[in-house]
Amino acid sequence: MRPLLYILIITLIPFPGSAQSKKTAAHRSPRAGNLAVIGYYAGRNTAIDSFPTEKLTHIIFSFCHLKGNQLSVNNANDTAIIKHLVSLKEKNPRLKVILSLGGWGGCRTCPDVFSTDSGRHEFVASVKDLTTYFQTDGIDLDWEYPALENVPGYPYNPEDKDHFTALIVLLRHQLGKDQEISFAAGGFTDYLRTSIDWQRVTPLVNYINLMSYDLVNGFSTRTGHHTPLYSTSQQVESTDHAVRYLDSVGVPMSKVAIGLAFYARIFADADSANNGLYQSCHFQKGISYRNQSTQLSADSGYVYHWDPVAQAPYAYNARQKTFATFDDPTSIRLKTLYALRKQLGGVMFWQLTEDRFSGGLLDIIDNTKKEASNGIK
Repeated sequence: MRPLLYILIITLIPFPGSAQSKKTAAHRSPRAGNLAVIGYYAGRNTAIDSFPTEKLTHIIFSFCHLKGNQLSVNNANDTAIIKHLVSLKEKNPRLKVILSLGGWGGCRTCPDVFSTDSGRHEFVASVKDLTTYFQTDGIDLDWEYPALENVPGYPYNPEDKDHFTALIVLLRHQLGKDQEISFAAGGFTDYLRTSIDWQRVTPLVNYINLMSYDLVNGFSTRTGHHTPLYSTSQQVESTDHAVRYLDSVGVPMSKVAIGLAFYARIFADADSANNGLYQSCHFQKGISYRNQSTQLSADSGYVYHWDPVAQAPYAYNARQKTFATFDDPTSIRLKTLYALRKQLGGVMFWQLTEDRFSGGLLDIIDNTKKEASNGIK
């Protein structure tokens, strides 16, 4: 986790064409300038100005919730945050500000509300009212997860899939073509196969925000990469695995935004075999990227490792028997290049306040886009 080691890794990884000092316009990535950079925001009102938001194309306020059948902003503080986010457009006119419903644990009543035509209509009317009032640019649905078991004790049923489709159809009809609609999609196979009618939903949305993180999570009993780029012989779930699935069922790649993690997951009681990777464990806590340089440092007992197959970093503390899985500057750069190479719609991340104010992971995304525009791959 040492900054010097990060720099060396980024410098030494061979990228095709990096030895060339100049590229002609024909060799530049035509997608780099169009790649959406979508950041969720769940921070304080005063914190937003400390981040380089001019490097974002979308910022998603997290979260609104259901009050009865209506989309509701929780309190006056959240109202102030949303208004502040909208004010950022004065300096960044292309910025889209999106309201998000739900989040993990934030959609308990979604199966009931969206199961009826009247519930869906009342919800969509409230979305129109709020977007008009705040002058925001659309809605993001973070329902985790239609038709699948999720938070223990929360209701779900197979009909959720069709109700989600009906909700998207109604949103697009009522919001028109100018408002954006996106949803946070689980990056794991069960979700991809079960939760969404891809053929009917995809044409109606702007972005599918693929949560290609938390692929090992708070319920996992075996360590692994929580946000790997590629699958390994020990772990099928990965960013590339999910992207390939969506491609196989006809989802246009231009609508997919892959997820990047601005936080680490720490697992305890992991055996030292294989430096803690793919060992039995239990989840301990998360750590924001801004704190990883100290909390996951060599001085704290962690040794950094790189998995060349998954193209993902991890760290192990032999003294504490704790295992850390995360994104870092190297993996963020590789994922951004992957998005460009696959001509995806964008990259998205959870969430902005986990980053550093400067020299953070958002800067890595932006720099990689600029390099690709200039022909450096």
